Amino acid sequence: MNEISERERHILRCIREWIADHGEAPTVAEISRAVGLSSTGSTAYQLGKLEQRGLISRGRGWRSIRLC
Repeated sequence: MNEISERERHILRCIREWIADHGEAPTVAEISRAVGLSSTGSTAYQLGKLEQRGLISRGRGWRSIRLC
């Protein structure tokens, strides 16, 4: 269970690259488009899994995702 899925890895890479390119975190919708997920709900679910694993943290704002 410690291993992350390929989709989770792809989302983490997307977040890392977005922050490097734009200087701020992507929104859930921006992540969805970047990784090819049609639903922001699916993306939010994946982000929740990453947060539970301690790989990211999220606040209440649109661009509140932080890498841990």
